[in-house]
Amino acid sequence: MGVAVNSDFFKFTYEFRRHNLKQLDKNKPRVSCIASSSISKKIKRTTTITTHAAASSSPAPGAHYPEQLLDVKTKQKRKRIAGIDQDELVDPKLLADPDSCFCEFNGVHLHYKVYDAESQSHNSLQSQTASQLPPATKKIGFPMILFHGFGASVFSWNRAMKPLAKTTSSKVLAFDRPAFGLTSRVFPFQQPTPDTENKKPLNPYSMAFSVLATLYFIHILAAEKAILVGHSAGALVAVNSYFEAPERVAALILIAPAILAPRLIQKVDEGNPLGRNEQTERDTSNLVNLLKPFLKVYTILSMFLKYITQAMMQVAKGMADMLHSLYKKVLSATLRSAVGVTLVRILIDKFGLAAVRRAWYNSKEVAEHVIEGYTKPLRVKGWDRALVEFTAALLIDNESKMNPPLAKRLHEISCPVLIVTGDTDRIVPSWNAERLSRAIPGSTFEVIKNCGHVPQEEKVEEFVSIVARFLQRAFGYSESEGKSMQAVS
Repeated sequence: MGVAVNSDFFKFTYEFRRHNLKQLDKNKPRVSCIASSSISKKIKRTTTITTHAAASSSPAPGAHYPEQLLDVKTKQKRKRIAGIDQDELVDPKLLADPDSCFCEFNGVHLHYKVYDAESQSHNSLQSQTASQLPPATKKIGFPMILFHGFGASVFSWNRAMKPLAKTTSSKVLAFDRPAFGLTSRVFPFQQPTPDTENKKPLNPYSMAFSVLATLYFIHILAAEKAILVGHSAGALVAVNSYFEAPERVAALILIAPAILAPRLIQKVDEGNPLGRNEQTERDTSNLVNLLKPFLKVYTILSMFLKYITQAMMQVAKGMADMLHSLYKKVLSATLRSAVGVTLVRILIDKFGLAAVRRAWYNSKEVAEHVIEGYTKPLRVKGWDRALVEFTAALLIDNESKMNPPLAKRLHEISCPVLIVTGDTDRIVPSWNAERLSRAIPGSTFEVIKNCGHVPQEEKVEEFVSIVARFLQRAFGYSESEGKSMQAVS
């Protein structure tokens, strides 16, 4: 019994412990799973936070796409000047029109166009004999050479070339000056070498080069004389060409000329240059007699001061010449540096298109093809550097000291001169053109109403009509012949 009790007791104890162990075994994994689940969630949350932080701080493949797109847009904007892509600049000959021509002069490939009225007459009037052609062919017979203004090109003459050729019954030629249009850009300004140090080649961007190119084209046209037509800054080339070879110029036609006209000085009576009154002269004479002793001392001091002043002026003049020479060198170096090129690009980009529209009386009439024509040269390689060189030559060009300034020589022009301007020219005021006409003896002055800076573009018919009347008066053909020429045009 006792054994049995003890046996039962141990059995009960065994079962109790076994039951508790089972409970412990059941609870132990459950607690372990909860702990591992909680830990895994924390780890997962931590991993997610860490991954998110890493993603925000490390470059992912698509993370920089908006910034890259912004950089591309900024880069594209930076490389476009007046709407023209600057990454694809080409040789000017690749931009030539079907009627474009090129010739080489002093190492520069000049772009030009020619319209021949005679060849057109033969093509369109094959059934007519020579005697039936407009009589103006025999009366005028002078070809025309057209000069564009600053920032323009042959394109600015597109609408006027054919009517002008028919008006003159001769050839009309327009060419692009160096730095403009499709004429080649050359950069001869290299560091001097022992072989070239003493040689000064002709600057292709100088006025002298344009004048010699003009005489070259007169030779190409096989003409003894030519009518020179200059628009804006091109008028300077026309007038300078006249002074270089007046015997080769039949007439000058200046359109909105960018030539600073001299101010008219009123004439004073030679007998009384200071306009003094006779009574005042007598009073002054009496006063001088009283002050003669003092005047002698004053005269001696004046002579002494005069010599001192002259000596000082000589020294000052030498210093001024030295400073002026230094200034020109510094200015030339600055303009031809990267800073100068960048400045030109900024100015063209900001104000180029605005200047084209401002040149017209009504800027809304400036068509898209006009904008394209004016911005086409911005596709040429080296356009910016060439424009810098032209500007440098314009500012620091050494004019011959043997010749007086152009404004003081205008009265020497003896050939027929026509000056045309628009009444609303906002670039070169019409009053300057009128003053210029008064400075040139016998010149004809015409104003086109409701017209801006480019009469040959926005008022073609009226401009050609004015030219026809001028030629009629200048070369003496009859009014009926003039009407016949206008009918042909």
